[in-house]
Amino acid sequence: MPLAVAVASLIASALWLVVHEGDISASGLLPGVLACLAAAQLCRRIGAQIVLSRPIRGFWRRHSHAAFCLFLSSILVVAVYGARQPALSPYLFAGLVLAVVMSMLGFLNLPLGDRSLLNVLRILLDGLTVAVAGALIFFAVVVDFAAPDVTAGIRTGMSLVGTGGLIALVVIGRAAAAPAGPIDAVALRLLTIAPLSGVLIAVLEIMGDEYIRNVVAALALPVVGTAIGAAAYRQIWVLGRTTPEPESEAPRRSFFNLLPVLAVSSTAGLLVVLSAREMTWSQRMVIIGAVLIAGFVVLRQLTGLYENRRLLGGIRDKQAELEHLAMHDSLTGLANRARFGQILAERLEAHLPAAVLLIDVDDFKTVNDSMGHALGDQLLYEVAQRLRHSSRAATDLPARLGGDEFAVLLSGDDAGYAEQAAGRILEVLSAPFRVGEHQLLAQASVGVALAGPGDSADEVLRNADIAMYAAKDAGKASWIRYEPRMRADLVNHARLGSELHNALIRHELFLLYQPVFDLTTGRMSGAEALVRWRHPDRGFISPVDFIPVAERSGLIVPLGKFVLREACTQLARWQAELGPAAIRSINVNVAARQLRDAGFVDEVWAALRDSGLQPGNLVLEVTESSVLDGRRVRETLEALHAMGISLALDDFGTGQSSLSLLRAFPVDVLKLDKSFVDGISEGADRGRLAVAAAVAQLAEYLGLSAVAEGIETEAQANRLREMGYRLGQGFHLARPLPPDEAAALMVATVPALDQATLT
Repeated sequence: MPLAVAVASLIASALWLVVHEGDISASGLLPGVLACLAAAQLCRRIGAQIVLSRPIRGFWRRHSHAAFCLFLSSILVVAVYGARQPALSPYLFAGLVLAVVMSMLGFLNLPLGDRSLLNVLRILLDGLTVAVAGALIFFAVVVDFAAPDVTAGIRTGMSLVGTGGLIALVVIGRAAAAPAGPIDAVALRLLTIAPLSGVLIAVLEIMGDEYIRNVVAALALPVVGTAIGAAAYRQIWVLGRTTPEPESEAPRRSFFNLLPVLAVSSTAGLLVVLSAREMTWSQRMVIIGAVLIAGFVVLRQLTGLYENRRLLGGIRDKQAELEHLAMHDSLTGLANRARFGQILAERLEAHLPAAVLLIDVDDFKTVNDSMGHALGDQLLYEVAQRLRHSSRAATDLPARLGGDEFAVLLSGDDAGYAEQAAGRILEVLSAPFRVGEHQLLAQASVGVALAGPGDSADEVLRNADIAMYAAKDAGKASWIRYEPRMRADLVNHARLGSELHNALIRHELFLLYQPVFDLTTGRMSGAEALVRWRHPDRGFISPVDFIPVAERSGLIVPLGKFVLREACTQLARWQAELGPAAIRSINVNVAARQLRDAGFVDEVWAALRDSGLQPGNLVLEVTESSVLDGRRVRETLEALHAMGISLALDDFGTGQSSLSLLRAFPVDVLKLDKSFVDGISEGADRGRLAVAAAVAQLAEYLGLSAVAEGIETEAQANRLREMGYRLGQGFHLARPLPPDEAAALMVATVPALDQATLT
């Protein structure tokens, strides 16, 4: 609304001049009064916004004061002169001079670049050069052409206004040239209309006739007020945009930087004009020589400026190249972690919506280990290209954070859209990749995190990372959106990991042994070592809680070493104490992380040697997922089997590659998963019956031992015995027992064996 008032005032002043044919009274200044008041209101609106930085507020407050000075001076002119024909009033001079001073004070609030003494001196010299040249031009040339009715006071006042306008142009030029200045560049260009108008007003008021002076008196204030108001309105519009335009760090080029050069050139021209007057030839020669020297200096400066600009252009190109390298991944060309974090932080600081998708390629280590890093890098490049093409080019930012970890920054915090984007990425990555001569499948796990109020960039990335690991734990090749409880779970896991580390040192862990029975004879033929933890403060902690923590933290390696040595030692103790009644072998569960360890085979050998056991006394239980973990795991299993250690495939039947594993890996024992034993006695689930029967027959044909897990009823035991299972374990047969109770059970089942033999 205030800008519309200012524009309407300018139009009204022009119409006044047309209607009155250049004849104007003091009341004709009223449109200018309204224009200056509207400009002051727009500038004050910006200066009153406390959310803005101090330089911006101070700059526009000073310009509101400048516009208000013009408003007061015009009011005084109207009040003093009324309807009479106004002369060039000193009130108007005072208002113009004060407005120029206020405007320049406003520019002092701005960061005009380097604040070093040398740069401040350079700005001061530029201002003095323009000031001296302007004063010479006005007092030595313009005043000479003054109209006869223009008094000396008017000439002096208007010369000061014109000189001040030139100095203001220098200050505006410096502000416009400052890199990434706080004031909008277009607003600064609009402000230049005001000092240019001041210079033009000064010249026309001194040199013009009465008609021109009336036109200037009528249009001066509306033009200046409208220019200031338009600049303020532009700044308000820029501050109100939701998506700020990226600001260039390079200095802004400005025509006003050439004002000092133009001032020197103008002064030289003035000297040439003066030398044409009556002087001696020697005086003229001195003046002409001075002009030539000044001209040569100006040309030398211009060539130096051109060379400096050319060199700076090359430096900026190199700087841009280095910045690109510093902010982008060299392999994929995507933004790197630094660039991603910077853009995310900028959006959050500007209170703009954001969401992060954190993408980790599943089982990428297997590709690197089996096919080499060169092919792995090619696969990462192809993954990056699919992410780039599946993202919205204008709003989304794909990035490679490092290794096989990628991320996509979404410019919104809508949960539905973020989840759709995650699903789209999984779909895009699900198709096989053509890498060299190979067709590779590279699925991924995706964590989705929405930026909340007050979240930092690190917090959003950490939330996405937590969700991504939750997706991996859920089975990989899926996405999960972050929920606050996940962080609490992670904190609990971290605390539990620390306590587990201390538990290994303080010997808080112990083993129980679940017997494995011969279903035909009833004798205890083996036992599976199960680790348990009795916390000194929290009591018994379930393996369901601490085993995943051990696997994630890497503590599974020392934990597995403890279980292996303790189990071997206990079996040797039983055999020494019980003789033939003792079981022949002990089962120990082994995690994939242990099998990847280069020293695991030596560790097993040392445990057998130190306990005095033979390799045939140890059965290592591995899961199907562990067996498929890569070449190193396969080599470890083959080395263990070559030593004479038996290998049991745990949870058999639940995986997708069970039959192929029997051909590719040395397996001695198949352990039927509990899920196929549940409900087997009722016979309602024909699928379970079929799988259980098939596993028993497969083991018989391949010469392997078959063990049924999770037997909880006598009916289940009888049905499994009928199917051909000789070995079984479960709560119905015996719960996990301490060493002494397990020893007693071994002795107790020997008579049962003798009775069966006699029968």
